[in-house]
Amino acid sequence: MLPLLEGVRVIEVGAVVLGPYAGQILADLGAEVIKVEPLEGDIARHAHPHGPGGGALFVNNNRNKRMLALDLKTPEGRTALARLIEGADVLFHNMRLDAADRLGLGYAQVVAINPRIVHCAATGFGRGGQYRDRPAFDDIIQAASGLAGLAALQNGTPQFAPTIVADKVAALHLVYGLLSALLARERGRNGPFRVEVPMFEAMVAFLMNEHLSGATFANDGVPGYPRLLSPDRRPFRTADGWIAVLPYTEPQWRRFLGAIGRGEVCEAPWFQSPAERQAHIGELYAIVAASVEARSTAAWIAALEAIDVPCSRVASPLEILDDPHLKEIGFFDVPEGFPVARVIPQPVQFTGVPQAPDVPPHALGADSRNVLREVGYDDAAIDALIAAGVVSAS
Repeated sequence: MLPLLEGVRVIEVGAVVLGPYAGQILADLGAEVIKVEPLEGDIARHAHPHGPGGGALFVNNNRNKRMLALDLKTPEGRTALARLIEGADVLFHNMRLDAADRLGLGYAQVVAINPRIVHCAATGFGRGGQYRDRPAFDDIIQAASGLAGLAALQNGTPQFAPTIVADKVAALHLVYGLLSALLARERGRNGPFRVEVPMFEAMVAFLMNEHLSGATFANDGVPGYPRLLSPDRRPFRTADGWIAVLPYTEPQWRRFLGAIGRGEVCEAPWFQSPAERQAHIGELYAIVAASVEARSTAAWIAALEAIDVPCSRVASPLEILDDPHLKEIGFFDVPEGFPVARVIPQPVQFTGVPQAPDVPPHALGADSRNVLREVGYDDAAIDALIAAGVVSAS
């Protein structure tokens, strides 16, 4: 945990990945993140596989936070939330806007309590369009944004990426959006600040960065970045496994083609022009595929590294756990007190910043009493809320 955001109080009403991933980044950077959960807890707490501390998905997205279990469907729960909002710097949620309004999390409701707060909503679709009220999960956004359809341009069949990419992309947008608003506020710009991150629009922007392509310049231009959509762009089979090889610049292609005895390709007229090489990328990839089958992955890596051509073995997730580089930097090392075999660290590194120990995810409602005391409730009032089923405190 880093002290960069020390003194910033964040209310996270997030579930599954999008909100919790954003909240964990802020907590890792030193913000005080108070996660407000329903009494049954974030559904990721119960996801398979399950171990000490909850489901793996929960454990990997909720360290360094304080946990308040509160029923926001009750008037008493919304009153407690309002007290919390009074002293907060940021509130964010990842739910549909109408649901947020019902729970007292809407923009107008929140800024009426605290005009200086940065209010952030991560939604499925932007509120200005006709998709505004549609429910959204990662697969839905992968389909709607064109990500699944990109695979069809390459191999004829739409496919989902085997990762929760839309949630995590939106979470990263959420983090930089709210941090920008906080910086502006600290520099004297008047609020309130409203930050909205629609998953759909975030993913379209993410994907079309390169795939807008020819449609950038002409209304009838064709989207799609040709090199990435070539069916020949794939891991290549070696004698004993798979390898990724990517000569990218002209000198890299010349060195690679010379090393495999295909230097004559460099004399072709189309090879001299970057645009023409791009148009013939499938032909070049086919040459790579045909050349690497006869030797082992290790032999190819040694040969390609010797001529400075980018390459990598294709690692499985299981092999990543034993990756020598990650072992050397202690990537998966477990901080003291974490009841797990591995953790995923904050990958952004800061020089000259002291680091405090990370804190494992707390049990549901573990911090409810302390958080409510801090906003003015005495023990008798807290006991009454617990007895009424408004608060859970473990």
